[in-house]
Amino acid sequence: MLDIQKIQAAINLISAEKKLPKQKLVEVIEAALKTAYKKDFWSKDEEVNVHFDLEAGTLEISVEKTIVEKVENPALEISLEELGEDGEGFDLGDVIELDVTDEVLSRDGDVFGRIASQAARQVIIQKVADSEKEKIYDLFVGKEGEVVNMRVDIVENGKVIFDYNGNQVVLPKSEQVARDAYVPDNRLYIYIAEVSKEEWQLPKVVLSRKRKEIVPCIFAEYVPEIAEGVINIDAVARHPGVKTKILVSSNYDEIDPAGTLIGQKGMRVKAVMEELSGEKVDIIPNTGDILDIISRSLTPSEVVKVVEWEDEDSYIAYIPFGERARAVGKGGINVNLASEMLWVRISVEELPQNENTEQAEEVSQA
Repeated sequence: MLDIQKIQAAINLISAEKKLPKQKLVEVIEAALKTAYKKDFWSKDEEVNVHFDLEAGTLEISVEKTIVEKVENPALEISLEELGEDGEGFDLGDVIELDVTDEVLSRDGDVFGRIASQAARQVIIQKVADSEKEKIYDLFVGKEGEVVNMRVDIVENGKVIFDYNGNQVVLPKSEQVARDAYVPDNRLYIYIAEVSKEEWQLPKVVLSRKRKEIVPCIFAEYVPEIAEGVINIDAVARHPGVKTKILVSSNYDEIDPAGTLIGQKGMRVKAVMEELSGEKVDIIPNTGDILDIISRSLTPSEVVKVVEWEDEDSYIAYIPFGERARAVGKGGINVNLASEMLWVRISVEELPQNENTEQAEEVSQA
């Protein structure tokens, strides 16, 4: 038979430990019993009602049937003749509710008990997950596009959990950077990539160390001129853990945007690079001249000349003999980041040894 007391005790314990409403647990168990009744034991067409009174410790199962003269669908219909004395006071077309509790429990009480227990376990898992998502959403709503400094709390099997104001938040493996030191008590800036809550859906919060947007956000922590609107970060390209290139400009002619981000003796950019676990950062001033910007973006290589190619948004950068490795970078990362940052295609051509600028121009026009 169904052990009502055991279900009561389980619901009370779960509610207290997980801070879930008792009534929500009751509703899930009722729904599970209703589904089991229709799916596994009687007709799927039957209209079943299940009511579990937690306080009284009682369970009622009933089915609804329409009174008809001639029964064609026993799952939904019943005749006055079948009802006998129970049909007194009812007419054809009336819907009657029949109590089948004793019949169900005497036949399948143990099965229904297992169903109730399974439903309780499932709702714990789901509701805890749902409540955690709601809690995390409340923590970060209004912070999308910002960085928050957090302490690493737990690192286990690639899972990194941060402590944020006493709450545990997870940094997904897909948003981690291999170069970062995920060590307990280490503090890192985390980028709030997405905070959303759609109707009929659970809230979604995405935290990241990998997104390129984290770089200008960390710069803003060290360069007050960004928040003041003096300096603009116009474009960013990043290979997480290796290198980032940023294009910067100033709203004032007398302010050097790149110098401002670099800081005195390079202190500002060094601080940002430390926050990025040693990732290199190239800062390129936006002079408004695409040829000049491309030339500067291929740092640390010297560029002799940049010319526009036949295709739209395609350019050739001519570099001195022996500079190709520096201009292109390992695996092409340097030139690829420059191209990504400027949304153009950049080809690098190495000049013959002792080639001068005039000859480079002749080559480009050939």
